Amino acid sequence: MTPPASRTSSAPSKASTASDAPSQDSQTKNSQPTKAGTDGKAGNGTSSPASRSTGRSTGRSGGRSTSSTTSSRRKAPSRGPARRRRSTARPLASRVEPGLPYPLGVTLRGDGINVALPSETAERVELCLFDSSGAETRVELPERSGHVFHGYLPGIGAGQRYGFRVHGAWDPTRGLRHNPHKLLLDPWARAVEGTFGAGEEVFGHHWDDGSKLNEADSAPSVPRCVVVDESFDWGNDTPPRTPLHSTLVYETHVKGLTYQHPDVPEELRGTYAGLAHPAVTNYLKDLGVTTVELLPMHQFVQDSHLEEKGLRNYWGYNSIGFLAPHGEYAAAGDGGGQVAEFKQMVKDLHAAGLEVVLDVVYNHTAEGNDKGPTFSLKGIDNGSFYRLVEGDEAHYFDTSGTGNSINASHPVALGLVMDSLRYWVQEMHVDGFRFDLATTLTRQGGEMDVHSAFLTLVHQDPVLAPVKMIAEPWDTAGYQVGGFPARWSEWNGKYRDDVRDFWRGEEGVLGAFAHRITGSGDIYGGAPGTGARDPLCSINFITAHDGFTLHDLTSYDAKHNDANGEGNNDGENDNKSWGCGAEGPTDDDAVNELRRRQRKNFLATLLLSHGVPMLLGGDEMGRTQGGNNNAYCQDSEISWFDWSGVDDDGEELRAFTRELTELRREHPALRPRHFGDVDVEMRRADGPEMSDADWAEPLNKALTVHFTGPRSDGADDVEEFMLMVNGSESVVEFTVPTRTDSGTEPEAAGLPGWKLVLSTDPDQHVKKRGLAPGQQILVRDRSLTLLHRID
Repeated sequence: MTPPASRTSSAPSKASTASDAPSQDSQTKNSQPTKAGTDGKAGNGTSSPASRSTGRSTGRSGGRSTSSTTSSRRKAPSRGPARRRRSTARPLASRVEPGLPYPLGVTLRGDGINVALPSETAERVELCLFDSSGAETRVELPERSGHVFHGYLPGIGAGQRYGFRVHGAWDPTRGLRHNPHKLLLDPWARAVEGTFGAGEEVFGHHWDDGSKLNEADSAPSVPRCVVVDESFDWGNDTPPRTPLHSTLVYETHVKGLTYQHPDVPEELRGTYAGLAHPAVTNYLKDLGVTTVELLPMHQFVQDSHLEEKGLRNYWGYNSIGFLAPHGEYAAAGDGGGQVAEFKQMVKDLHAAGLEVVLDVVYNHTAEGNDKGPTFSLKGIDNGSFYRLVEGDEAHYFDTSGTGNSINASHPVALGLVMDSLRYWVQEMHVDGFRFDLATTLTRQGGEMDVHSAFLTLVHQDPVLAPVKMIAEPWDTAGYQVGGFPARWSEWNGKYRDDVRDFWRGEEGVLGAFAHRITGSGDIYGGAPGTGARDPLCSINFITAHDGFTLHDLTSYDAKHNDANGEGNNDGENDNKSWGCGAEGPTDDDAVNELRRRQRKNFLATLLLSHGVPMLLGGDEMGRTQGGNNNAYCQDSEISWFDWSGVDDDGEELRAFTRELTELRREHPALRPRHFGDVDVEMRRADGPEMSDADWAEPLNKALTVHFTGPRSDGADDVEEFMLMVNGSESVVEFTVPTRTDSGTEPEAAGLPGWKLVLSTDPDQHVKKRGLAPGQQILVRDRSLTLLHRID
């Protein structure tokens, strides 16, 4: 289902033909008045007859795929014909001054704006200013320092709409794609207004001949950048700086979390302001969340091939503005107010004790491959910003699956990424980043390099030193879990896969499961002094935005992506899921009971494991996508949180999740900082320690994990936990082990018994005085039980 049609906006309208139409923020006369075009609509529905996408169908489009519409909280202002007016002010071209080559982009300075744009291959650069009618004034930047074109324009202020036209050679075979007929976004823009059209005019080439320059003006079909005043009253804002060992990450979507929330005012639903509403922050705090990880909210582009099918890019992995918050998510609209609204959201979340981590997409942009549109970087300096195929510079070296990859080994591209990171920390006060396909950013000569320029700059940057850095440690060319430096945490894909395999009953995975729940020491561990890392380098997760929700993981054997319009051919086929004996919704009580238990098994495993847990938003309440494991194009009820539809099972699961997060928060033995902080013993169900033969037995699916650690942070006294895990199809009798089982001293007299803390089996029972060493307890099929005692 598509979102309400009323939430739409259009690109800037047709420019006035008046030769003396005023600039938006000054009364100066146009120095080079031009027509922006003959069609005032962005999103006129035109498109190439050829295929629009050469990338993966996972919200990462490549090739001829552009934007035509987007939703917004308000209508774009009317831009009718400009009223002719006389001006005695000097033309802008005669008033432009040399300015400074830094900072890059367009920034307020004094009573005007400083403009700086880097390009090694451009011959000249024009700044294009637009007034309220859409009339365009072009001003050539007068100076060049090194490879930076720059100038200063007095009398221009916040709210000015602008773009660039870059002049230079057009020779795709050499990687040169300059086309002054294309209005380009400032890569350093802080705000973007409007949307992209889908017609041939936004392409630098002709659809039927990629070598031929397209001279159609793109201005009527592309957005405008907006000059932003960065001033904001942060008051006493203080970043929470939650340490990793106390962190619980909650991955969610700005729009999806609140769009249907009944306690958020309707005008704020689906926005930054809605996310910061007390109804939301109180819910997150009550759940035990410390850190909110937001799916991409850099300015991104809608995909025309989706919109032609009545779908939209929901996830947002199609960035075009690395320093601009996505305007659609602002209740204030996209005219510049989105910046202050984002800042207020961060301030309010901080006041609630919540961190903000951004899912950032620096590995590629929405410009696609050689068949893609020209929106920004491609027309400014194609070969510096993108990796091109050596010896075949007409084509792009792509490890993102989207048509292009950012050239993170080049100073200008790397500088853009670093400027963006610092901006979001210094100006927007965010608390960390999760890097989509982070491996692409570490490739120097093609292979991942832990000494790459990107990783080196991140490590030495004092602005980034205090914030969380999380890598998605793979791209389409390689899988690098465990390959990032100790400064980084990583999405541990092996954790996800091994835990899923264990609970769905796969044979021979008990050893891998044991590694995962104790911090993945086989990946991150090692002797001191050997460069070993910590369990906190592992971001543990069962589910994420990309794939099944927890509800669907336990309800479906196969994906059901028909709503995506690709014949169920998109999305991952190997989900390591299990519907517990039925496919989808069922009235079978036994199946539903097992599904409820399995969801608790996964949540308990996640929140009792060493490492940093990440919970997919909505899993705690049983959110379903109806079996869709690739909802990147579902900006609809399939993806949005259904707050009113939470049933008794969902409420019970939410209460169970709260119980787990509180337990983890109160007991450091369940969240060690380093390997060795907690003593871990692996035992058979009948008590003795596991032997090599026990680990090698493929049918062994039962395990006792004995944790001994400090009762509180920095304390000398200890406490013990006994986690009894049964992944088999039968009830297993567990024996509470004695210390003599491992060859140590006998139990001291008078020790308290082992008390039941929690179980995924609602019928599990332990007598009030607890269990003594040597006593037995039955743990039912596919369940776990946690016992506790204090020495």
